[in-house]
Amino acid sequence: MFCTNAFDYINILDKAADASWMRENAITNNLANVDTPGYKRQDVDFETVLKKELKNTKYMTLDGKVRQLNTDLDSLSVSPYTDAANYSYRLDKNNVDENTETAELASEALKYQLLTNAISSDFSRMQAVIK
Repeated sequence: MFCTNAFDYINILDKAADASWMRENAITNNLANVDTPGYKRQDVDFETVLKKELKNTKYMTLDGKVRQLNTDLDSLSVSPYTDAANYSYRLDKNNVDENTETAELASEALKYQLLTNAISSDFSRMQAVIK
């Protein structure tokens, strides 16, 4: 049987792109609810989960860490959370700041584009090797 680790990095990039897409949805939902009284902003934090998982494999090379992460990709799963710690200074108790959310949305869109380009580039390199 032929065994390869060719997709290890792609799998991690795929999880990161999924989380980025989920964060974009959370931010657009926040912007849609900017005038909803009592609404608390939602967010997704993939970076903290990834850092935690990488520290669990402290004494390995990066390739070893990525290979280890690929044994249980569910450990990189994230979901939206309510940002209750972001205190509201508004009388209606809504804690969404439209300017901050717009800037975060632009940043996240760039991150998603970068991740999808990296995945595409990895597949292009594999395709070039196969030819």
